[in-house]
Amino acid sequence: MILKRKIRQLSKPGPSFKPKSVRKTAAQIVNFTIIGDSHVGYGNGLSIYKNLLSKAVKNGNKKFVIFGGDNKHGSVGTQAETDYKAFKDVATGILGPKNIPFKASIGNWEDNTRVLFKKYLGNVLGQMSFPGTSGKVKYVWLDNAPGKFSFASISLLKSLDPSHFYIIDCHWPLKVSGITVDPTHVLSQEETNHFFNAIPSNVRNNVIAIFTHHAHTFYEKRSNIYPGFTKTKFYVCGCSGAYQCTCNSTRCGRGYYEAVLTLNNNQFDLSVKEVKS
Repeated sequence: MILKRKIRQLSKPGPSFKPKSVRKTAAQIVNFTIIGDSHVGYGNGLSIYKNLLSKAVKNGNKKFVIFGGDNKHGSVGTQAETDYKAFKDVATGILGPKNIPFKASIGNWEDNTRVLFKKYLGNVLGQMSFPGTSGKVKYVWLDNAPGKFSFASISLLKSLDPSHFYIIDCHWPLKVSGITVDPTHVLSQEETNHFFNAIPSNVRNNVIAIFTHHAHTFYEKRSNIYPGFTKTKFYVCGCSGAYQCTCNSTRCGRGYYEAVLTLNNNQFDLSVKEVKS
């Protein structure tokens, strides 16, 4: 009898153990806009820029706006101050109520009014946390206004570390392989090499994208932009003003980019859409 009781006890199923579920980190999705070459102060550039910016942030929950230089045209003195103020007033008037931050790069038409640029638009180069990314992505803006990178810009690139991802903006386009932009509006190969070689080798796969401007046309190269940069996408943005924005029945250089950045654990994806006006 005792033996039967023991057998029955041993045959009872033991407690079951369920494997612990692994919590998946939700992907971060960041919508942002890239606008360049508004040339406020030339023709009806202010009106065009205002309309395009309003359209760009009307929907889509934008987290950030990049302005790529030549934000104002070639004015100096009192007129330059007026133009810078007009540009900033539009930006803050449209973006402020929506709590959308912005950052402007310096362009060639602003090279001779740097004091006023800094007064209204801040430093000509630097880095900051890219809004909406919880510090995982850094935004880097550089000074190549005169057609070459400043010493400070190259030093900044050399200081980048592999603990972050990077999105970079500068005014003049780099001479990437296969670029079809007017060569008079592209950096020299030497200056392009200077840029890419300054970025530490252990950071190069962390460079998500490089946005450039100046050429008043759209161009993109989404792979093989330069040896060692296997994941980086490269873009030239159109213009958002009245100066040398050539439009015809088939193509227009005026407009902006809308971008969606997705971060999932330690992976990233970037999609960029050209919006023509």
